[in-house]
Amino acid sequence: MSQQNLEQLAMELNNATTEGDLSLSTEYHEGLSVITVTVLDREEFPIYITIDESQILCVTHLWREEEILAGKREELLDAMLIMNAPMPLSAFSKVGQQYILFGALFTEASVDEILEEVDTLSNNTLLAIEELSEFLHSESE
Repeated sequence: MSQQNLEQLAMELNNATTEGDLSLSTEYHEGLSVITVTVLDREEFPIYITIDESQILCVTHLWREEEILAGKREELLDAMLIMNAPMPLSAFSKVGQQYILFGALFTEASVDEILEEVDTLSNNTLLAIEELSEFLHSESE
């Protein structure tokens, strides 16, 4: 998918509503070849969409390495592995010090399929934060 197609996708997703009733807004970052999708009422977990020759990748940031409670990293990783299989359309990963949740689609995916991925990834992000928060520093610490 070309840059022009990525920009077109950003326009098609902007102000869209998913089947799960999530309202979206988008921002296309031309120099970065990425779209930021913001879900209304979930602004703290934007979804980043990028496209290469083999896939459409949708990513959301979860937490950074330093946010994990001392001595809890191994338990957290084990819990993430256990959650990985039953969590539909999403998987955990780590890029540098940043833990992420992502989903991938084939490059010919329709806008409706991308909307389904965004809906699922956003819901799975909230689930992951809720289920794994016991391993992380709270904001009040």
